[in-house]
Amino acid sequence: MSQAQSKKSTNWVSILTIPISFVVAICVYVFIFGDPNNFNADGSPKEGNFFAIIHEGGVIVPVLMTLFITVLTVVVERMLIISKAKGKGTLESFLQDIKTKLNSGEISQATASCDKQKGSVANVVRAGLTKYNEMTNEHEMEKEQKVLAIQKEMEEATSLELPMLEKNLSILATIASVATLVGLLGTVIGMIRAFAALATAGTPDPAALSSGISEALINTAIGIGTSAIAIIFYNVFTNMIDKLTYGIDEIGFSISQTFASKNK
Repeated sequence: MSQAQSKKSTNWVSILTIPISFVVAICVYVFIFGDPNNFNADGSPKEGNFFAIIHEGGVIVPVLMTLFITVLTVVVERMLIISKAKGKGTLESFLQDIKTKLNSGEISQATASCDKQKGSVANVVRAGLTKYNEMTNEHEMEKEQKVLAIQKEMEEATSLELPMLEKNLSILATIASVATLVGLLGTVIGMIRAFAALATAGTPDPAALSSGISEALINTAIGIGTSAIAIIFYNVFTNMIDKLTYGIDEIGFSISQTFASKNK
């Protein structure tokens, strides 16, 4: 995965996901959830009709659906990007293979393994191995300077590759908080409608009362559910990225230490 490809993917997700999700949410709310076949002749939801029940949540539902669709889109996009960053084979096997070839002095074979593995981790390791070869043929620098040069090269390669993996995670973090608040807003609106029904002169309107309570509960449920999904996947992706970073740090240490031990 090249940095340009990753950046391109990140840009379209950041720019287009929310407006497209909003349009989709409006269409689903109006034409699917609001389908007249989901309701009785008096406008009340048919018994057991899930779509009609969600539609009773009111105007806040499309906003919550927008957040939910956005979360799903970001989850799929980040899953693809992070999977590509790992490369074709398993990360553990790749790193162990590199260490084995380093210990055997098979630098060219290790570089070939990086070309075969591909992905962000392999790109960083390949940059370190390339610098390893360059420093091996460098006779004007001290050994400590060569080791530092290898470490710096891997740090620079890491700074180019890994930050792209964290893009759009801020969207998940934001929605994790915002979805709950939007759900609470819908709850407040629904309760206002419910109390307004109770405040009417004479006998309260049961339909208006139940509609307000439904609006309150539905918005709360959707908001909490969306927030929970965002939090879970934010933590999953953070852990996956931390694992990649740890692997790069580990192999970077191995490369520099192998160079230091073999070039005394």
